[in-house]
Amino acid sequence: MQLEIQKYLFDIQTSIDSINEYLGDNRDFNEYLNNKLLRRGIERELEIIGEAANRLLKIDSTIKIDNVRKIVDLRNWVIHGYDKIDDVIIWGIISRQLPLLKNQVDSLLK
Repeated sequence: MQLEIQKYLFDIQTSIDSINEYLGDNRDFNEYLNNKLLRRGIERELEIIGEAANRLLKIDSTIKIDNVRKIVDLRNWVIHGYDKIDDVIIWGIISRQLPLLKNQVDSLLK
């Protein structure tokens, strides 16, 4: 695997780990809603994940990451549609999609 691909996968892995660290073990949607700093931090990590995914696609469009195009689209939505971010959708992504992405990225890095 190319070193550049490994770097972007590592960036995704690091951002996922950061999101998990920010949330801690007691994941509570209401706490997320009421903590602007937490929301903004997670949104920034999602931007990084999406940008790294976009760069991966430019290098290897056959990369084995499910919904990689949707990951890039999420990045664009968070950046350009900052005033229309739906916290329920972001929470769903964090809860359901991020663990799957982490497993795929961890496997690719092995």
